[in-house]
Amino acid sequence: MKSKILKILGLALLILITFVWAAPYLFKGKITSIVRARINKDLRAHVNFSDVNISLIRHFPKIAVELDNLQVTCVGEFDGDTLITAKQFDIACNIGSFISGDTINIYSITVNEPRVHALIHKDGHCNWDILKAVNSPNDYIGPSIRPLQLDIQRYAIHNGWLDYRDESKDAHAEIVNLEHEGRGDFTADLFTLKTKTTADAININFGGAIPYQVTAKTSIEMAFRVDNKTHTYSFKTDRVSFNDLKLHTEGFFQWINDSSYNMNIKFNAPSTEFKNILSMLPSVYQKDFASIKSSGDVIFNGFVKGKYDEKHFPAYHVNLDIEKGFFQYPDLPMPVENFNLALHVDNPDGIADHLNVFVPRGHLEINNDAIDFHLFVRNPKTKPFIDLAFSGKLDLANVSKSLKLEPGSRLYGVLNADMYAKGNISEIEKKKKDQFQAGGSFNLTNFLYISKAYPGGIALADLLMTFNSKNVLIDELKGEYLSTHINATGAFNNLFAFAIKNEPLNASIHLKTDDLNLKDWMRMGKDTVAETTAVHSISPFAIPDNIDFSIGVEADKLHYDNLDLQNLSCNMLISDETVQLNNLKADGLDGTLTINGTYSTKESRKNPEIALSYNVEGLDVQKTFFAFNTAQKIMPVAKFISGKLSSQMNLNGRLNNDMTPDLQSLYGEGNISVSDGAMKDFGPLDKLSQSLDIVDLKDIPLKDIKADFSFNGSKVVVSPFIVSAKGIEMEISGTHGFDQSLDYGIKLKVPRSQLGSRGNAFVKDVITQAADKGIPIKLKDAIGMNVKMSGTINNPDVKTDMNAAVDNASTDLKKEVDDFVNAKLDSAKQQLRNPVNPVKKQIFVQATYKSKTHLKGKKNSRSVHKDLVHAKSKKKQKSTRKYYSTSLKKGKSVASNSGK
Repeated sequence: MKSKILKILGLALLILITFVWAAPYLFKGKITSIVRARINKDLRAHVNFSDVNISLIRHFPKIAVELDNLQVTCVGEFDGDTLITAKQFDIACNIGSFISGDTINIYSITVNEPRVHALIHKDGHCNWDILKAVNSPNDYIGPSIRPLQLDIQRYAIHNGWLDYRDESKDAHAEIVNLEHEGRGDFTADLFTLKTKTTADAININFGGAIPYQVTAKTSIEMAFRVDNKTHTYSFKTDRVSFNDLKLHTEGFFQWINDSSYNMNIKFNAPSTEFKNILSMLPSVYQKDFASIKSSGDVIFNGFVKGKYDEKHFPAYHVNLDIEKGFFQYPDLPMPVENFNLALHVDNPDGIADHLNVFVPRGHLEINNDAIDFHLFVRNPKTKPFIDLAFSGKLDLANVSKSLKLEPGSRLYGVLNADMYAKGNISEIEKKKKDQFQAGGSFNLTNFLYISKAYPGGIALADLLMTFNSKNVLIDELKGEYLSTHINATGAFNNLFAFAIKNEPLNASIHLKTDDLNLKDWMRMGKDTVAETTAVHSISPFAIPDNIDFSIGVEADKLHYDNLDLQNLSCNMLISDETVQLNNLKADGLDGTLTINGTYSTKESRKNPEIALSYNVEGLDVQKTFFAFNTAQKIMPVAKFISGKLSSQMNLNGRLNNDMTPDLQSLYGEGNISVSDGAMKDFGPLDKLSQSLDIVDLKDIPLKDIKADFSFNGSKVVVSPFIVSAKGIEMEISGTHGFDQSLDYGIKLKVPRSQLGSRGNAFVKDVITQAADKGIPIKLKDAIGMNVKMSGTINNPDVKTDMNAAVDNASTDLKKEVDDFVNAKLDSAKQQLRNPVNPVKKQIFVQATYKSKTHLKGKKNSRSVHKDLVHAKSKKKQKSTRKYYSTSLKKGKSVASNSGK
């Protein structure tokens, strides 16, 4: 009996194990159809996943359904934007409800390695609004689609990354390596949600009138009192930390809809240590922060209260007061001491124009050098008011003795400043100088900064700026960067409006350089990007949208790849995310260049728009070809031409990510002329020379050649142009591709003296046949033929058409015969008018000619003249014959034509 029970239990266990093992395979197809049906019913988005995994063990006794490599892509307004990707999306369900129940009960959700891109457009629309409000009439409601019952008890996010942008508020937040989990009974109307959150970094950046940025490593443990009826989350906790700053916070957060929230949150720092506030400075916190010695009294508190939606921003207030701050790294010789700061940021109703920033005092000392400042800003949007003062002296070499810079970084220089500004900024624009007062100077001497990003260093021998009620003058700037010496003067015309109102910074600058290697400057930017981030690809230089510069540029020399220019001058306008070059003039490539153009990242920062027009005179063809990659694509034949060229061209298009031209986008037109040059080793002509046995086609002198061209869609169309050399005349036209493909036609006229064996045989045959008929024929000196070029420049395909030569010879023959007959007729008429011999005499002249200007098939000259010899045979005659006769009988003349 006992053994039977054991056998039954063993068999039952075996069946259970077999079911647990086999269930995922038995139900996988059905479960996959259920998942896809739910997605299609509930979401307005493209959802893809690589596989569905089912397990009865991972969340036993619940069934686990996991979607691998999930990707959610937006449709409609945000079409193509990736909203979410996740390595795994895992849910735990009641197995009975999932397989055959009326509803599907979900108990937990876990997401591994999610990447979320959340975006709010300037119009307030958000890209995560992908849930269907109601079922579409066309939606199919099948048996696989059943209601979801969210009986959530637990949820978790592991190794997450969130990027949030609100274009309407100029706000950006990024969360790196997010770990978050929550537990609670979401089915209850009132319940406690216990959460734990950590992140390696939370980066918050608010633009606007007073832009500011905060980066912090974060840890939060919080218990929310959740009211499901009002969607309100109330909390109170002391376990909130940002870097080393600990906060007490309490209040509530209420969800109204996807883009509208209500809140009342208070915070303060229970600890009053100066070191905790220092931890909010990334440059300090990331450099041996634990070993810093510090002292000082700190008060930090504030609140955020009100509604956040498309039209509202909550009120906020922040107080920070630091007295007698001191800190020093134990391995650095100098401390920062007597650091005093009072900061009050207040906005009573969230309206941007009602912001007040007040810094009544600021002071710091390093090695007896001191800086003092104060600041007050109000009404930044409508009528901005500023009260600013900054004065002091600071030896920047002491900064590196007090603060830890990046490894390999060095900083030198002496700063002297004594400047002030006070009044309504709008009065500057109205030129009411008495309502706005500014003065003083800012001087930086012997400045040098070296780092990994700038290993060659940025050096300023002298920078002097003076302030007045109208603008800020750059009296002198002398510096060096990448072996380029720079001198500049100019003015910032709205520096305070730029700083407070966020208006585009307007400046006029005159810049002089000696020897500028442009590629080194561009490479430095790319190397910097590559060092600072390994995951982002190098992208084109983006033109800022908040500057409006007019820059007059003079450069003694400019070098870029194979291009060397001298005596360069131009006026450069930078505005509206566009750089505009006006009347750039330079000497180079043995000639002169005049260039106008634009480069814009306004429409796309990945594929900038370009427009270019140039006029060049007397440039060396070879140097020009190897200096410009675009020229190699548009006019590849220039590689085989020596001499001087002049050219005009207009070009429009886009650039790729690597700053090379997008050939498919280019379009334009222009012309090119060569006054005195030569073409040598050009494959297509060499092959034509071999085909026709004409030696003089191999190397052709070029004189006074001009060709018009246009291009669009990677094809260059060349209008007909004439090349005359060594008595040979070629009319050339056709197209070639940026891929070096050829499609050209050449109408060729070659002197008989330069014809090869094939042409000479033809001419000899024509003359022989004409002589047999007693006609003194004279062919033209030049023989015409058609040539077709295809293939590529490096592998050309040349075909010649001798029919043109035959047609031309036949035309010449007909003209010679007609001239001969007309001469005889004129002679006969003369005899009628002035008879010499009274004896009745009959003169009969007859000429026979077969006209065949369009030969059928591919008859050569020998077959043509065979027809001429047998013209009297009616069986072989295929064209019209003409007979001319003259009879002198009894003083009467009769002309008759027959054989029509």
